[in-house]
Amino acid sequence: MIISQTKTVLNNGVEMPLIGLGAYDMHGKEAEQAILDALQIGYRLIDTASMYHNETEVGNAIRNSGLTRKDIFITTKVNNLDQGYDATLRAFDISAAKLKTDFVDLYLVHWPIRGKRKETWKALEHIYASGRARAIGVANYLIPFLEELKTYATLEPMVNQVEFSPYLFLKDLLDYCNKHKIHLQAYSPLVRGKKFSDARLLQLAKKYKKQQHRSS
Repeated sequence: MIISQTKTVLNNGVEMPLIGLGAYDMHGKEAEQAILDALQIGYRLIDTASMYHNETEVGNAIRNSGLTRKDIFITTKVNNLDQGYDATLRAFDISAAKLKTDFVDLYLVHWPIRGKRKETWKALEHIYASGRARAIGVANYLIPFLEELKTYATLEPMVNQVEFSPYLFLKDLLDYCNKHKIHLQAYSPLVRGKKFSDARLLQLAKKYKKQQHRSS
């Protein structure tokens, strides 16, 4: 199976693949191999985070993939414990070093942390202005946090990454992001595989002649 990548354009003109591999709960050689396999079959977006403790493995896999850096879209995120202006700048440097890259394609605030949101976002704007992140955004931000962000941000976030699926369809948030040209990016869109036996999904799969592939 080869993944055919379609891209979307963020509000700053950067192109981002629509489908990506999330590296949550991947570690060691298994993580490296999973990322290498994903890149081999056509994935071009790899999503990690400082909190996942696997940026080194992601960097190793990308370096060993045979692909050029510009062919791969790397997302990482600032850890909750590293938020704040100076701490975020240091955290970004550490992440970039582990990923073995001079820049990331997308840098996100992982969670909206009380008392840290403004300074953390200002640090992301500084990183973006320096050219070390091609795009910046937030994750797990609901409308009240996005409204607060507007009061101190000089840049609209390019992405808001949230859990989103037919079983967690946040229509108001989707409408808000569309209105403000913030790309809503879904994580766990397949609900971690927990809904594959849902009769409604099976009916749709039959209708559109799709079937679930399981490895033996």
